[in-house]
Amino acid sequence: MDDYFSKSVEDTENFAAEFSKKLTGNEIIAMYGDLGAGKTSFTRGLARGLEVEETISSPTFAIVNEYSGIYPLYHFDMYRIENWDDLESIGFFDYINNGVIIIEWSENIEGALPSEVIKVYIDKTDKENERIIKVEGM
Repeated sequence: MDDYFSKSVEDTENFAAEFSKKLTGNEIIAMYGDLGAGKTSFTRGLARGLEVEETISSPTFAIVNEYSGIYPLYHFDMYRIENWDDLESIGFFDYINNGVIIIEWSENIEGALPSEVIKVYIDKTDKENERIIKVEGM
């Protein structure tokens, strides 16, 4: 997929909502981007596209938020995950193949991600709300 240039939070959410139409229900989406890049905004749009009605928030302290929509959506934040034991203790592997998994701070669990993962890179630009979104593996 080509790079997508987002001019606002709304653009990012709309792109993700459109992207969600390509999902079949068992994907793992690994997101990469600095703090404030728009990972949770992307997840909000994805959830909207999957007809999730709940409010989407970052699962920083809960580590995973579960939502119901067209497919189950599991939103992980791996910022505080340090090793394989941490992944096992949160039950991460039990979620695989049971819905769409979207992961913030995927770089912290790179070695545990399957090869068929979809990678979403969100990079900031010089302007406050503009982002470049790259999708690999779709």
